[in-house]
Amino acid sequence: MIYPETFEQKLHFDKIRIFLAEHCLSGMGKEWIDRMSFSGKVEQVTVWLGQTNEMMKIEADGLEMPVSFFIDVRGPLKRIRVDGLFMEESDLFDLRRSLGTIRDIVRFIKSKDEVDFPYLNALARDIMIYPAVIDKIDSILSKQGKIKDNASPELARLRREVLSLQQSVSRRMASILRQAQQDGLAEADVSVSIRDGRAVIPVPSSNKRKISGIVHDESATGKTSFIEPAAIVELNNEIREMIYAERREVARILTEVSSYIRPYLDELLYAYSFLGIIDFIRAKARFAARINAIIPDMGTDPSFHWIKAVHPLLFLHHKSQGKEVVPLSLQFTPDDRIVLISGPNAGGKSVCLQTVGLIQYMWQCGLPVPVTEGSHMGFFESLFLDLGDEQSIENDLSTYSSHLLNMKNFVRHANDRSLLLIDEFGTGTEPMLGGAIAEAVLEQLNKQGAYGVITTHYTNLKHYASQTDGIVNGAMQFDTHLLQPLFKLEVGAPGSSFAFEIARKTGLPESILMAAKDRLGEDHIHFDKHLREIIRDKRYWEQKRRTIREQERKLDVVSEKYEKELEQISRERKEILQKAKDEAARLLSGANKEIENTIRVIRETQAEKEKTKVARKALDHFKEELSSADVLNVDEQQRLAHKMEKIQNRKKKKKSRDDKALAPKVSIAEKEKKEIPATIAEGDMVKLQGQPVPGEVIEIRGKEALVAFGYLMTQVKITRLERVSHKAFKKEMRQDSSATKGLAERIREKKLNFKADIDVRGMRAEEAINLVVGHLDEAVLCGASKVKILHGKGTGILRQLIREQLNTIPFVRHFADEDLQFGGAGITVVDLE
Repeated sequence: MIYPETFEQKLHFDKIRIFLAEHCLSGMGKEWIDRMSFSGKVEQVTVWLGQTNEMMKIEADGLEMPVSFFIDVRGPLKRIRVDGLFMEESDLFDLRRSLGTIRDIVRFIKSKDEVDFPYLNALARDIMIYPAVIDKIDSILSKQGKIKDNASPELARLRREVLSLQQSVSRRMASILRQAQQDGLAEADVSVSIRDGRAVIPVPSSNKRKISGIVHDESATGKTSFIEPAAIVELNNEIREMIYAERREVARILTEVSSYIRPYLDELLYAYSFLGIIDFIRAKARFAARINAIIPDMGTDPSFHWIKAVHPLLFLHHKSQGKEVVPLSLQFTPDDRIVLISGPNAGGKSVCLQTVGLIQYMWQCGLPVPVTEGSHMGFFESLFLDLGDEQSIENDLSTYSSHLLNMKNFVRHANDRSLLLIDEFGTGTEPMLGGAIAEAVLEQLNKQGAYGVITTHYTNLKHYASQTDGIVNGAMQFDTHLLQPLFKLEVGAPGSSFAFEIARKTGLPESILMAAKDRLGEDHIHFDKHLREIIRDKRYWEQKRRTIREQERKLDVVSEKYEKELEQISRERKEILQKAKDEAARLLSGANKEIENTIRVIRETQAEKEKTKVARKALDHFKEELSSADVLNVDEQQRLAHKMEKIQNRKKKKKSRDDKALAPKVSIAEKEKKEIPATIAEGDMVKLQGQPVPGEVIEIRGKEALVAFGYLMTQVKITRLERVSHKAFKKEMRQDSSATKGLAERIREKKLNFKADIDVRGMRAEEAINLVVGHLDEAVLCGASKVKILHGKGTGILRQLIREQLNTIPFVRHFADEDLQFGGAGITVVDLE
């Protein structure tokens, strides 16, 4: 049920029909547009929308459906139902071309997969195009749409004779005209003319009696007469009779063809109905593209959820002016069935109501609707509208009486599958009484389970909606700073009319506004003020919530990205470590062999100077190769360095090339070993395992020792120290004094300026992690045992990513939250080895 009868005019659906007609190729499609109507049957609407959706896919894919000749020949086809009547030559030509288009469309549709295009395939399934009809027409019509000379033997004979007679007449007329010009009876520059289908000679009117023949015409001035010479009158008569015979033969041929077509009339008329439907569906698809409409999901119940819906006519109007339309997002559920919209005048309340009515009506007429993806359409059996003024002098109806009449029909016919659209509910009479009646009507409609969009300014209706299940308040937003509407619907809170603000903006004197406030009373003023504050605060927090959601979404993306990268890095790290171990083992094996070979050469050659020099050079070259590789582990490097040191010390002790040079003797290294005390004590010279720079033990602290490496003092475990002699200490210090001093100076400077705490709040995860890793490296270098990372609480994502990184650092012994009183989960305390 659609109420009232003027529903389409009030919502301007008639303009939608006009826009659709602009995309039609024929009157057949426009007839379907005129017949288009609202349907309460889900199955029917589903078929309409399915057909349109498939046509939209064809249009979107850039496929060319044949649309050459959408010509309506149903009138001539229906005329030849009567025996003896025939289709004219032009009608038959239109029939041939349009039948070809229908055939091509049917072939095009059937070439598509029926799984993807079920509705169009079903539409084309029963269309019969008889090739014999097309062949029959082709046998008598040329490509230009004219009857062929060979359409019949008689027609061919008649046209040959007519042509022969016309040629004979032309020769005779040319001869007569030349003779008349020679005799001075006709002008020299004239030629043969045609009047009433007959050949004539133009001569001056003064000479018309001098030429025997029939005068057929005169010029406008009367100075020239057109004469048919008597000598060719009979020939022209014969030609005219031949032409009449030709026409009779053409009529006979057309009658014969029409009789051939007559048995197929019903199938052909059905095919033209199909052509009209295709034209109509194509127009719907093109109009949908014009207003950015789609076909969203549809349910069989009235509940719906629209995302960014726009009024199609308003969209087209704004588009022509280069402006944007503020979209409408709205949701109806069984718990919130009626939205009561309030807000300032000219704020968009009526536009929201009309948008809901027009989009739902378009949907159930089988048209795509301008909403965005993710929307869900509902389905209603009846639509009711109360919009505008229906007063009538003839029916003695006032404005308010017309509204009451509408309310009576709504209450009588509305049910739980009805959509009510009521604008300015309760207006037209005394506000207190009108508001009370409106509240009672609203209560009854709510009991009947109806859905609806209602606009109002009445405060009592806003209170009733906020306290009643099934009804929800909605407000049109208003910019209180600029004093202008935002045309955006916010569901969940009532809106203010902003009457005083708008009146002040229009220039109404302040004294009048103050007087109005005094008359209204403080309670109402405060209520409206608080309502505005609620709307403002809600808009603020909505913006905050959107910002937080967007940040959370970005954090989730970054978190997922870093998790994948950490997994990849962990895998690569394991692979690199394994390769390094393999390479270290290979190099170590080669180093041991090289050293042993060098010792063997020296022994075998009994320390010959040249041989020893060659062996030494080979060993030095090998040492250079080893120094460029950083894959040897610490223990193996230490053993290798010790062996090379022994070789160098032996070389320095050799004084001659005799056999005694390689005799067993106590080496310098062994002597130094004897000089090294059994245990490490204060004042001992030591080396840190894996480090070439020696240091001095300053103090013993249990299992750890305070050692001075140049200008750097650090505390290390005694088990990691190796004793060296004073001579070795001085030697190493001389060799590495410059490098050690530079390194020690830099480390000393870092240690003096180092701060154990680091603040990464507000940073992106990648930046924060890089800073934390670098800071921990500096902490280890400076001998720090504890570091605090200030990352804040927030959503916990940054804290989680930093701790995942800490798990991968080998010198991190332990980490945990700071004490609650000093920051708790916002700070991570890291203990270093």
